[in-house]
Amino acid sequence: MRVMAIDYGDARTGIAVSDALGMIAGETFVIAQWDPEALADTIVSEAKARDVGTLVLGLPRNMDGTEGPRAEKSRAMKALLEARGMTVVLWDERRTTVDAHRILRENGKKEKKHKATVDAVAAALILEGYLGSI
Repeated sequence: MRVMAIDYGDARTGIAVSDALGMIAGETFVIAQWDPEALADTIVSEAKARDVGTLVLGLPRNMDGTEGPRAEKSRAMKALLEARGMTVVLWDERRTTVDAHRILRENGKKEKKHKATVDAVAAALILEGYLGSI
């Protein structure tokens, strides 16, 4: 069964979906939605369309491991997704956005033109981290 990783953001949310065996990242895309309820509905719809069994939701933590307002938003999104019948795992996403910017920069992409790409790459990094742990 597939695994879907989510890099939850205020305006855009990066999504990465594993291959059917749940071994590697296969597909990435971005959902442009600011309303949490509507976003949760869209994520569930996309997950069901791809036969996703587990959602891995990025949990932003500060470098010292503490949690701030963004982590609270991720926990609230987890609750919305679980209320819709999804299995959700929170995953420490420290440095994923920084690493996504670095990866794009190293590959000659101009960051200002590729904001949505950063979110998708960050989701892929969350997915790779999770898949590597199971």
